Amino acid sequence: MGIFSRFKDIVSANLSAMLDRAEDPDKLIRLMIREMEETLVELKANCAQAMAVRAAVARDVDGLAARAAAWEERARLAVAKGRDDMAREALAEKRRLLDRGGTLRRELSQAGELVEQAREDIARLEDKLAGAREKQRLLVQRDRRAEDRTRCRRQLRAADSADAMRRFESLEQRIERKEALAELEGSGPDGDRRAPGLEERFRALERDEEIEAELARLKGE
Repeated sequence: MGIFSRFKDIVSANLSAMLDRAEDPDKLIRLMIREMEETLVELKANCAQAMAVRAAVARDVDGLAARAAAWEERARLAVAKGRDDMAREALAEKRRLLDRGGTLRRELSQAGELVEQAREDIARLEDKLAGAREKQRLLVQRDRRAEDRTRCRRQLRAADSADAMRRFESLEQRIERKEALAELEGSGPDGDRRAPGLEERFRALERDEEIEAELARLKGE
């Protein structure tokens, strides 16, 4: 009866309430699923044993009924031969077999009830087990979503932190230095700024000519 008592404890438990009160719902539900699976194996084994007992008792009942019928035929034969004493003995044996058969039929009825109860218990436990597995699947999904949200929020906090901004500024400064170096590379003798440098030199020459012309004018006065 221990296995059925444990089964009833599992089935009568309010699964959702237990999970809500549990500190670690995933751990609790895994333990419950394992307990249910072990109990289901035992229930099926006990059901199979009860069915075997029922079949054996049924065979015994049929055998006793056949033997009782045989003794009744012997009693008839004894009566026909005028042997009432032997007929009485045959009927007594028939009665003994019928009484034994009645006891076995009661046992057969009890065995049948036990088999039916075991089948009902198995069906109920299988339903409870399916519900627990579905609950576990949902818990795993919720746990994963919670971890994803936590990771995203941590990344957002990291992106908003002063240290992250300093890293962005440092990166921006490095890019600016690269841009400046690239600009300097383009201002060499063969760079894009050769034309503006040449133009400046020609302007200097023009200024020199103006100065010489002004000097010559002053000397002429």
